[in-house]
Amino acid sequence: MAAVPVYPWRLAPDGLATRRQLRARGLRPGGQDVAAQLERPRRRRGPLVAYLYRVDQAKPVQPMTPAKWAALDRANTARRICPQCRTDAGYVISVELGVCVPCAYPEDEQRAA
Repeated sequence: MAAVPVYPWRLAPDGLATRRQLRARGLRPGGQDVAAQLERPRRRRGPLVAYLYRVDQAKPVQPMTPAKWAALDRANTARRICPQCRTDAGYVISVELGVCVPCAYPEDEQRAA
């Protein structure tokens, strides 16, 4: 793969966009390679990098089908079910805890009662 051009922050030429900028226009990269990158300097760490894609080669975003909406709904529902007590927590369960708050801290519930 050839080296991609690097531009300073906010100085990219017209016709290039980040993924978010493409998405705001209803587009996606569509399998194309990175055309360039932006670098934003930071004081204590390496620069922030944003990859740029050619707008003229971008493809339209594929619409959500009813099956995709249903799959997304099932996935989000599964994230709310506690694996320990099998109840709907009413919120997305934290990955760090892995269970709902009452299951993670049962002693706090006893003190409150």
